Amino acid sequence: MNQAALDKIKSSLEVEKKKLSLELSEFTKPDVDNSDNYKSEFPKYGDDEDENAAEVADYGDRLSLEHVLEKQLRDVNKALGLIEAGTYGTCQHCGQAIEEQRLLVRPTSSSCVECKKRLTGEE
Repeated sequence: MNQAALDKIKSSLEVEKKKLSLELSEFTKPDVDNSDNYKSEFPKYGDDEDENAAEVADYGDRLSLEHVLEKQLRDVNKALGLIEAGTYGTCQHCGQAIEEQRLLVRPTSSSCVECKKRLTGEE
């Protein structure tokens, strides 16, 4: 992979990291025991029964969104770590280079197209 493409991917990943961190900060706090984890805050709407039901429902939604955003952030951090280590763009399954176009479209990819097809049963 050429350096210009790698720089573009790194920049894209850094922007995505900031975006994900900002989204998480809107309704979570960082977990002091695990730097890759966040804790959703329980909303407080009031003491009425309807308000309590809304709190529980919204908290469930927050937990689901938190888990999705955390996974995306872990993937971004992993890709950035691989770039720093000089091992970015190598398929974790077969060890071959991941296609540059795939990485430009999906910078957190950790497998080549062929291995991904094999893993998802698309072959």
